[in-house]
Amino acid sequence: MSVFSYESSEIDWCEENYKHSETVAEYFNTISNAAFFIIAPVMTYLHHPYASERNLAVHLVWLMMMFVGLFSLYFHMTLSFLGQMLDELSILWVLAIGYCLWFPRSHFPSFIKDRSTFSKTVTVVTVITTLSAFIKPAANAYVLNCFVIHILYSLGLELRSCSNQKALRLARSAVGLWMLAVSCWISDRFSCDFWKSLNFCYLHGFWHILIVMATAYAVALLSYLDAQNEIPYALPELRYWPCDSWALGLPYVFLRGVRMVRKTC
Repeated sequence: MSVFSYESSEIDWCEENYKHSETVAEYFNTISNAAFFIIAPVMTYLHHPYASERNLAVHLVWLMMMFVGLFSLYFHMTLSFLGQMLDELSILWVLAIGYCLWFPRSHFPSFIKDRSTFSKTVTVVTVITTLSAFIKPAANAYVLNCFVIHILYSLGLELRSCSNQKALRLARSAVGLWMLAVSCWISDRFSCDFWKSLNFCYLHGFWHILIVMATAYAVALLSYLDAQNEIPYALPELRYWPCDSWALGLPYVFLRGVRMVRKTC
């Protein structure tokens, strides 16, 4: 069977195949990827001032997130092995870019002295992991979540000295969204019979929406902590779009100091 063939992947999610379309295997799991193409461009726009001041490579995260959405759409539409691998490996490279951009210098291994060396090391590890992903594809999702857990652990260490209540609240929201997303993923994967008995087999689609939101919250938090450490003169602060006073919204880093300098000039 070709890697391009429909249903050539070993993974099949709970949603009934071809129920709503003869050409789309998992209809709701496919269309739920629209969340990637809505949130990623908005977050790119909101973080452009921060990226311009800090590093334009920040935009690579959201560019890659759109590729994640595209490959996930292709995977759930076809359930092909190629779609599965493209989906999982694009997530791996999003994590790798995040490590390179935002992993705190204080947590670098002792033999690494600068971010350039750290980024090269991360790239080598990511290439090796990419090649290893083809050995036992069924384990890839669990490996990816191990990387996420390490990021959360490092973030927790970083936040121990943080007194900004808005940042701490954002951290709790990001972790809460991630836990809810993972709960949907696990429940869809291992409790399918239960959800079929309720005629509700769409939890993996909710995983797509929740994980994009969790990523948006995490990226905003990481960007804020990075801006505090690397460009403190810019006076970074956390805000929410479309309205900062709303309880829900998309968080982003606002550089108050840069705006002040531009107004003065």
